Amino acid sequence: MSSGSQRRGRSTLKTVPSALYLTESDEANELLARNPLALLIGFSLDQQVTVPTAFAGPLKLEQRVGSLDAAAIAAMDPAELEAAFKERPAIHRFPGSMAKRVQELCAVVADEYDGRAERVWTEAADAADLRKRIGALPGFGAMKITGLGSVLALQFGVAAAQELVPEHPCLGRIDSPEALAEYQAAKRAHKAAMRAAAAAG
Repeated sequence: MSSGSQRRGRSTLKTVPSALYLTESDEANELLARNPLALLIGFSLDQQVTVPTAFAGPLKLEQRVGSLDAAAIAAMDPAELEAAFKERPAIHRFPGSMAKRVQELCAVVADEYDGRAERVWTEAADAADLRKRIGALPGFGAMKITGLGSVLALQFGVAAAQELVPEHPCLGRIDSPEALAEYQAAKRAHKAAMRAAAAAG
């Protein structure tokens, strides 16, 4: 596995923010901005846990397995990777299934993109192609397509991602710790409204 600056990985994009404010950890936020695979892993983990928990996962994983290298993670003994996910504090509330999901994601990045996660978006021809590429990643449904698309468009300036930005509050609009808190509050309010509507119906 690589180390140092290579270990962190760097996108070939012209616009790269110094951090993505999706966690309460400065180190985790910087990793998300600088390492495209970390960003994909964060989105992979973003289900049934809070946003900060999901996006803190890539840093925990890097610390436990040595680096974020797609080919290396794909080639790991699944039991060893699961153990890394289960190590306390656990990376996810469902460490076994999410370890498998992340390993599948890394295999796709290694096999189809030569280990360079940023190629998922830097080589997309247009919005339709980008939507197709993101949607082909293990576990990336409609919500994650627009979520990742919003981050790529609003934080990295990816032209092909502009059409993927939703009108509702999204992760791409989080540009500070305060914005993260506001997003989480808005998300809770939205879920509460949906539950109320379902109960009324």
